[in-house]
Amino acid sequence: MSDIENKLATARTRLILDKPFLGALVLRLPMVEGDPSWCETTYSDGKTFYYNSDYIDALDNDQTQFALSHEALHCALSHFHRRGHRVKHRWELACDYAVNPLLINDGLKPTPDAAHLREYEGMTAEEIYPCLEDNDNDGERDLERKTDSADDDQDNENEENKDMSDGGADKERQKNDTQDGSGNEKEEPDGSGAKGAPKPNPLSPQQQEDLSTQWQQRLAAAAQTALQNGKLEGEMARMVDYLLQPKLPWRMLLASFMSMTARDDYSYSRPSTRRGDPAVYPSLRSHETNVVVVIDTSGSISADEIQEFISEIDAIKSQVRARITLLTCDSDLNHGCPWTFEPWDEFSMDIEIRGGGGTNFKPAFNWVEEQDSNPNLLMYFTDAEGVFPEVEPMYPVLWLVKGKETVPFGQRIQLN
Repeated sequence: MSDIENKLATARTRLILDKPFLGALVLRLPMVEGDPSWCETTYSDGKTFYYNSDYIDALDNDQTQFALSHEALHCALSHFHRRGHRVKHRWELACDYAVNPLLINDGLKPTPDAAHLREYEGMTAEEIYPCLEDNDNDGERDLERKTDSADDDQDNENEENKDMSDGGADKERQKNDTQDGSGNEKEEPDGSGAKGAPKPNPLSPQQQEDLSTQWQQRLAAAAQTALQNGKLEGEMARMVDYLLQPKLPWRMLLASFMSMTARDDYSYSRPSTRRGDPAVYPSLRSHETNVVVVIDTSGSISADEIQEFISEIDAIKSQVRARITLLTCDSDLNHGCPWTFEPWDEFSMDIEIRGGGGTNFKPAFNWVEEQDSNPNLLMYFTDAEGVFPEVEPMYPVLWLVKGKETVPFGQRIQLN
């Protein structure tokens, strides 16, 4: 082993012993030295950990653990698959802002070039991505650099396609240029040639899909091992719990839950109309469903997200004959509460919302307790970061949660 390989192996072993969750993920990535012409620091395509020897040599042992964990966590979160049509450089920066706080809060020492801003802690890469354009300190120059990076990737891809269409003639000429008359490779003018692996080819969409599924399985296995050793807690544990939740569409879950709550039953009462047949046949009778909807207005929920949620409730409530009582709440119920919408009314947010304070869930539940009867369902739209009631209510509660926080009772539906 070279000194660099030994340094990486030692850092990986230390992760396995001290942080088995990250260590198990790092073990899934073979370590290969990349050519400095394209690998300036570290890189992973989801299958291999590539490194620049000079970069690793400049890190201390703790920072080397961070570098290994950084790439492994990118893979475990399937960042290579989640990019979609986003600008490549900006997406990679958003992924770094999402991953690095997790590692730092887990006790790892960041590398000198680790991107980290407190305002992005607890956010996913998809949530961070649209924020970067507004918060770039370098302004247009930085955006230009990001666009150029994406254009360069496209140019490289076009050039590769051109090489293939030309039958590899350009590559053959390049090979001849690097060889002398005997067929041996010529030395570069400075005496240095390629010293590492070439850049891996981009993954196809199907390869990305398959690899993402493998990494989700690996993440679940790594989490189970760490939990058995009692070494998975804090933000990292919440992140894993969030990732392993069933990814069912929240609209489907919401519609299913409200349909189950609707009080449809059969009636055997004699019809009032006169008819010759004395037999009484059962008929379906629908009762009005009373639903209380509470919206967290503490400032963490955007107006667009509230409107999306409201539109979905409006589409469902007429189908199940739901009477909606709307409450808005931050640390207390907002001015004007409650607002009532009958099944035939449009459920809209053309009301004034005054919020933006802290988050306390108790006022909404206290208001329900003061009413004559319990609702058939209470739905709370929130990020679940606040003060919960100490006692679980006697009626069903559905939490529609934006973020990774857990709830002490009721059913939780993940929104983002």
